[in-house]
Amino acid sequence: MLIHTVLFWLRKDLSSSEREDFKAALVSLKDIPSAAAVYVGSPSSTPARPVIDASYDFCLTVLLEDMAAHDAYQQSPLHQAFLKNKQLWERVQIYDAD
Repeated sequence: MLIHTVLFWLRKDLSSSEREDFKAALVSLKDIPSAAAVYVGSPSSTPARPVIDASYDFCLTVLLEDMAAHDAYQQSPLHQAFLKNKQLWERVQIYDAD
């Protein structure tokens, strides 16, 4: 199992509508066949601690069966279409674990 986690810091000048559209685009990634599961969230209201980074706007976590599934996910037309939203973020950080 490969866990693909992506944190997004959106541009500060986005409207609430643009932010909601971005979230909907993230959720649409669940329709990629090679994704075993897709989770979308924003920072939790857990108590602040020095080890918690809550500075991001959205977190995407995708569970993939193996590297072949990851590669298929990356090349999927839905993922490629999602990447056209890159003008909406200031920063993106990816963590892959298996």
